[in-house]
Amino acid sequence: MSFANFGLSTEILKALKKEQHFSPTPIQTKSIPLILQGKDIIAAAQTGTGKTAGFVLPMLELLTRGVKAKSNQARSLILAPTRELAIQLGENASQYGRFLSLRTIVVYGGVKINPQMMSLRKGADILIATPGRLIDLYNKNAVKFPQLEILILDEADRMLDLGFTKDICKILSLLPNHRQNLMFSATFSADIRNLAAQLLENPIEISVSPENATATSIKEWIVPVDKKLKPDLLVKLISLYGWTQVLIFTKTKKGADTLACFLDTKGLKAAAIHGDKNQASRIKALSNFKSGITAILIATDVAARGLDIEKLQQVVNFDLPTIAENYIHRIGRTGRAGLSGQAVSLVSADEFIELHEIEVLIKRVLPRKIIDGFEPNHNIPDSGLIIKPKKLSSSKKILGPKKNKGLDLQPRIPQFFSNRP
Repeated sequence: MSFANFGLSTEILKALKKEQHFSPTPIQTKSIPLILQGKDIIAAAQTGTGKTAGFVLPMLELLTRGVKAKSNQARSLILAPTRELAIQLGENASQYGRFLSLRTIVVYGGVKINPQMMSLRKGADILIATPGRLIDLYNKNAVKFPQLEILILDEADRMLDLGFTKDICKILSLLPNHRQNLMFSATFSADIRNLAAQLLENPIEISVSPENATATSIKEWIVPVDKKLKPDLLVKLISLYGWTQVLIFTKTKKGADTLACFLDTKGLKAAAIHGDKNQASRIKALSNFKSGITAILIATDVAARGLDIEKLQQVVNFDLPTIAENYIHRIGRTGRAGLSGQAVSLVSADEFIELHEIEVLIKRVLPRKIIDGFEPNHNIPDSGLIIKPKKLSSSKKILGPKKNKGLDLQPRIPQFFSNRP
């Protein structure tokens, strides 16, 4: 199958050819036709599956058929949990829409608001925003939503994890009742299903792989090691395997900064990104990493959401995540677009519970490798994992209340949000 089979415009097909995208991925094959039909959907898709194009391409196609955005208005709204993801989505929308006369604006916090207000005066066919900054702009009368046709929540699971419930509730109360809603999430948690049931109208559920599965193109293994030896072991692994571009995850912001300083003393150029870094330094660190100026990027889970690094082959979990699902998000930064990748986790005895929860989640035991000179004094027990895999259907309807088709002018605020602080 090719993208031409979807009935996309010549301009979009031309942009896809320029980006050397010739065949749709499974998530794109399932989502694009449904979105073009005007359906509400909820899709489970891991990082690296092509999910962004799965909603951006049909969104662009639908927007070409409507009326241009008026001053301070938005025709489509994409909500993203982090600044990095918002920026990446803006780049994707611009790439795929380069031959269309659609206006894309990206707004997020951490930078001056006045330039964003000025940009919105001309209207936005596509508005990509983090929740907090969007509310700030609305409160300053810089953006309105009477023209809104499409609402997209990207990485909805992370949006809830980061405590954006109240902000999303406020935003939903500002939007018109009649719109198309699309929700993309890495996992189908109970909260996500509850949100979908309250927010979407007769949504179609799409899942292109078993829940909580990691990509088969990623080689995963763990290295048992005593906690105090982790920094030296990391240096050893980088040298031993000749890693030239490494994305490293730490549990805390302080840990990221400390590790970056340690690696610098060893002659390894490293940079850290996390929530305490200003936007300019985060953008610079990411740009230097992508271009090869910096070989090592150290990130926390929050800062890494939305990172899109082409051909990244190596991810290291310096600390295991406290939330097992974040393991899948982390290692999904490698092994993308059909390429192979490797994910190595440095695990100390005090992380056994986290390791066990990850292995339960992914339904398999991760292979272990002991590195000479770093044999642990404190052994990590085997998890003794025994799990029967569960069969999942690839596409099905989920039940939820229908939107009011009458003249109800009250904004739809889901019960899901009203019961949360």
